[in-house]
Amino acid sequence: MTHIKKSVQLLMQNIRRVISIDEKKLEYIIAAKIAGGHVILADSHGVGKTSLARALAQSVNWQASASEGGAKMKGFNRIQCTVDLLPQDILGYNRFMGNSGELLFNRGPIFAHFVLCDEINLLTPKTQGCFLQVMEEQCVTIEGRLYRLRDPFFIIATMNLKGVHLFPLPAPQLDRFMIRLSLGYPSAEDENKIVALHGRTDAWDNFESVIDSNDLIQWKRMVDEVQLHPEVSSYIVNCVRQTRVHPDIEVPASPRAGVRISRLVRSLALCRGLDFVTVDLVKEIFIIAMAHRIVTRDPSIAPEIPLENILNTVPVERK
Repeated sequence: MTHIKKSVQLLMQNIRRVISIDEKKLEYIIAAKIAGGHVILADSHGVGKTSLARALAQSVNWQASASEGGAKMKGFNRIQCTVDLLPQDILGYNRFMGNSGELLFNRGPIFAHFVLCDEINLLTPKTQGCFLQVMEEQCVTIEGRLYRLRDPFFIIATMNLKGVHLFPLPAPQLDRFMIRLSLGYPSAEDENKIVALHGRTDAWDNFESVIDSNDLIQWKRMVDEVQLHPEVSSYIVNCVRQTRVHPDIEVPASPRAGVRISRLVRSLALCRGLDFVTVDLVKEIFIIAMAHRIVTRDPSIAPEIPLENILNTVPVERK
């Protein structure tokens, strides 16, 4: 556990060399990745979302994963979402080979270990639907044939908060994201660093990988070894169930929410060198793992408000 904590800290230090990001938010993103989840960033333009995904991808050495057999996947792909993008532009398509009379599958940009889906809510509902299977099952089906994506597989999606031609993400798709975060604007000190660093053409020179792809795969397996005490598990379930009776919540959380929270909190404990989960860890990540899964009756009430109320009122059952 101590070795993993040191490796995660090294990964965070490497990323923060080129990206000014809150340390805890970066830790949550890495924990979501190790847990096998996906992240959605609801943010303004130009705050470093693409650079963050690039730094996270380039911090990993993918050579070992290429030697395991099977088709090699790219380390990082970016999908710039637009209203005219079609599902085949993301998943891929079959191309007829005139010489042999066979169909050749052209893989889409989704076939990468790290995928940035920029401005995902510009996609039409038809195209948004193509993410449902790949996010949940880590595979895609093209004309009846199943194609599996290899570990590790991680999607960072960005979402516009305001604008024209926006299509709301359906609840089943939002439910597939492990956490929702906002990077926000940097402080004056951090913004000075950003201007000084990225105003130069050599900002990414000498930026190298610090961990191996097999490390990520191994850490993902070790998440299951982190102990989740029955009283912590009951606390997660009680908090999730409370969203179904809270007077301010119209659309509550599904059982999938509890599963995602339990896995995320285990992964976060692993990142911090712990082999057990505490209730305080659950409280720390509860809102970022739940706010995008519920809908309040009054649109003027932010989802965080009833969730805070739930955290303050649900007791811990001692067992």
